[in-house]
Amino acid sequence: MKKRGIVYLVGAGPGDPGLLTVKGQTLLRRADVVVYDHLVSPKLLKECPRSARLIYVGKESDRHTTHQQTINRLLVRHAKAGKTVIRLKGGDPFVFGRGGEEALALVKARVPFEVVPGVTSALAVPAYAGIPVTHRGLSSSFTVITGHEDPTKESSAIRWQSLAAAPDTLICLMGVGRLPGIVSQLIRHGRKPTTPCAVIEWGTYPAQRTVKATLKTMTAASQRAAIRPPAILIVGDVVTLRDQLNWFEQRPLAGCRILVTRAAEKAEALAERLESLGAQVVQLPAIELLPLQSNGVFKKAIAELPKTDWVFFTSPEGIGWFSQLVKPRRTNLRALLGCHIGAIGPKTAAAIEERGLHVDFVPRAFSQEGVLRDLPKRMLAGKRGVIFCAEESRDVLTQGLRRRGMRVAKVPIYRTATPPGFLKALRAVIREPFSFVTVTSASCVEHVVEGLRAAGKGEAFRRLPFASIGPVTSARVRAHGGRVIVEANPSTIERLIEAMVRYRAQA
Repeated sequence: MKKRGIVYLVGAGPGDPGLLTVKGQTLLRRADVVVYDHLVSPKLLKECPRSARLIYVGKESDRHTTHQQTINRLLVRHAKAGKTVIRLKGGDPFVFGRGGEEALALVKARVPFEVVPGVTSALAVPAYAGIPVTHRGLSSSFTVITGHEDPTKESSAIRWQSLAAAPDTLICLMGVGRLPGIVSQLIRHGRKPTTPCAVIEWGTYPAQRTVKATLKTMTAASQRAAIRPPAILIVGDVVTLRDQLNWFEQRPLAGCRILVTRAAEKAEALAERLESLGAQVVQLPAIELLPLQSNGVFKKAIAELPKTDWVFFTSPEGIGWFSQLVKPRRTNLRALLGCHIGAIGPKTAAAIEERGLHVDFVPRAFSQEGVLRDLPKRMLAGKRGVIFCAEESRDVLTQGLRRRGMRVAKVPIYRTATPPGFLKALRAVIREPFSFVTVTSASCVEHVVEGLRAAGKGEAFRRLPFASIGPVTSARVRAHGGRVIVEANPSTIERLIEAMVRYRAQA
């Protein structure tokens, strides 16, 4: 029996991916086809199955990629082919979203559909700007209009006289392009020129900006600020509350554009933390980690573990790669139980202890130098040790332990590489300025340098404002003539974030 298709008209909210409803997320995760708009956050598309077909039909103020009739036909065709179709629309489908037109087209074609309401920008964007659309003593109602209609045309569906006379809040969506005409109509029909107003650009996005003015001065103020779509206009006394309630744009990293170069599996967690502090984050993993094949050096190290006193891991990833490499040898992490274990820092120690092993030593300074500084010499002389690390790992620890009388072997178990597509992506993102470029290893630095040189932009490295995980990484930046404006102390992601926040507060 042929699968019955259906279309879900899903509101994606105004931009912040966290404003998608739970039902919307559930439907995205089982979609066959997703037809999405211009303002839909790319993060929401990651909720879709890999097998889902993604179709962009975005409409921008200066151009329409796909006409509405074509969109209607797309929905009908895929649903009749037995697909679960998600029509993912910015805001709410039935608030100036043309969702009603699409629903009528589906009814005409006898295609089943459901509507999943979304958070409308008419309410969410003012809230993110610290403007409640109603407030006791200031506004007991609000009106939402579209700014797409030309306010100067002879016959208008908008009742300007009623809007101008209403004392409460007026919300105009998509109105920046016609702002002078809207302002003129309101004043001409009786709205006071001194009425407080605000224009909010890219509402609920990290790039959100708000301009406050009066109705009379709003056009000039928005032009000075170079406000561009998408933006909405708020008119009414509630705008005065923004001075006290402005929360979103006051977050510690608001207005910052930050490039995150960590490996993909770690970049998302860092990006989320920076975004929660208000930053606009661009993820561009400059490094990926790949396993090394088990070889004679590794086999010998495993065979000698019963006679080994100390095992050192120099990164959280090391224990994971070690675990993978020992599996084919019919052994497991229990091979380490007779050894003392040293970790280069607390994250590495946590990764090891999550696997049921006890970590005996973590230095106060999270580096190879820190291990040598803090590990008592009496625990080294005459002992046997092994260091499991990356192929590119420095020899500082190996040489230092040998000088102190330890018989130690350095055993690389994984390597770093430049991710596919990194060069092309780097060329695109480097055109815009950044507040911080985060680098969390010397390898990240090298790959950024190599990528810029390959793109013919080698000189740009000296201009980038680097936020470094620690002194070793900072030294590599400076060796290439780069500028470190923030350094974590000690070398953890938490301290790196704190350092960026402090720097921003002092700027």
